[in-house]
Amino acid sequence: MAALAPPVAAVRTAVRQALRETGGPVLVACSGGADSLALAAATAFVAPRAGLAAGLVTVDHGLQSGSAERASAVAAWAREAGLAPVEVATVEVGGRSGGPEAAAREARYAALLDAAARLGASAILLGHTRDDQAETVLLALARGAGPRGMAGMPPRREVDGVALLRPLLDVSREETRKACAALGLSPWDDPHNADPAYARARVRSTALPALVEALGAGVVDNLARTARLLAADAAALDEIAASALERARRPGDALDVTELERLPDGVRTRVLHAWARERGAPPAALSHRHVAALDALVTAWRGQGAVHLPGGHLVARRGTLLR
Repeated sequence: MAALAPPVAAVRTAVRQALRETGGPVLVACSGGADSLALAAATAFVAPRAGLAAGLVTVDHGLQSGSAERASAVAAWAREAGLAPVEVATVEVGGRSGGPEAAAREARYAALLDAAARLGASAILLGHTRDDQAETVLLALARGAGPRGMAGMPPRREVDGVALLRPLLDVSREETRKACAALGLSPWDDPHNADPAYARARVRSTALPALVEALGAGVVDNLARTARLLAADAAALDEIAASALERARRPGDALDVTELERLPDGVRTRVLHAWARERGAPPAALSHRHVAALDALVTAWRGQGAVHLPGGHLVARRGTLLR
């Protein structure tokens, strides 16, 4: 018996560990690229041996010529590999808010979650790798994001009762390519990944290679490790902030300024961020600027007017209460 290629073993091990967190059927999100194709092949091998049903969804964004044919080819391969059910989800990207990357991502996740709900899947497996995580940290750093942004992509996140799992965050992009080669699979290279019009593509082709050249190959691992460390710190601070929010609550959905004043800056701003989201401010539109304005109502009160939050909400200070 031929020895199992180490990259194939690495991907299968990562999938096996992720599937231990699930208790029901799973779906693999697969574009046909090396990362998601290696993930799908590993899932097709591992899931039946773990007693789990595994299907696949490939999303056709309709942004490139031949996208429908590529999606059909991915679906046909998945059926031959033993994945079931298999679906092609065609989405409309135009007309959504944000830039083209954000709009495509929003449409993609909506389609995946819809498929999971219809098919009764407990989890969706996503093919993001360690390299993707390093790129995410660099992009967050460039935007001036705080610890939550630089914590990158979580290995697990619950959305509408469905677990979004990223088994490959400790696997390199190169390993997924080698896994595909060892299995005789031919991945598709999305030209958008090399298009300099997209910030992530510029980081991938220019910024991250420059850092590797200047600081050594370990910089990718170190950036991914930074994300893990910051994620742990952010989770701890969020837990502290949740308790502080409960202590600061007052009748009528108000917050007590005297309670907020006692808090460290990093906890207080988390409390205000969480409270604003509860009041209906859309998370994607709620920025540092909004939270800083809320914080000024607590720490730099000079009788200023109400703070306008996304979604048309107003927050004003009345005595020692924020309403």
